[in-house]
Amino acid sequence: MNVRLVHEFKFESAHFLPKVPPGHKCQRTHGHSFRVELSLDGPVNPDTGWFIDFGDIYDAWAPLHKQLDHNLLNDLAGLENPTSENLSKWIWDHLKPTLPSLSRVTLWETSDARCEYEGG
Repeated sequence: MNVRLVHEFKFESAHFLPKVPPGHKCQRTHGHSFRVELSLDGPVNPDTGWFIDFGDIYDAWAPLHKQLDHNLLNDLAGLENPTSENLSKWIWDHLKPTLPSLSRVTLWETSDARCEYEGG
C-alpha cells in the first residue's frame, strides 16, 4: 500500500524582490506569515503500519526553520531573489537529500496565494 503523508509548518520572514519593475510594492522590504506543506509519497511498512514517522519530517525541517524564521530571506545563500517560486525550490533542494520520498513542497506566502514545486 502506498500513501502520501503531509506535514505543515509555519514561519515568519521578511524579504524584498530586487528584480521586479521599479515602483513595484514588492521591491520594498516586507514580511509574510509563510506556511509550507511537505508531501512525501511511499509504501507503508507492513510490520510497523506506517510509511515514515512524522517526527522524522519535523527533524528534517527544524534546521531550515531556524534559518528562515524571523530572518531576511535575501540574506540566505541562494535566496537573493526570494520569490515564492525560488523559495519553494530552495526548500526542496535542502530537504530532498534528507527526505528522499519528498514529492511536493507547497508554499503559501498569503492565505490565498501559493506555489507548488515537485522537483525537476
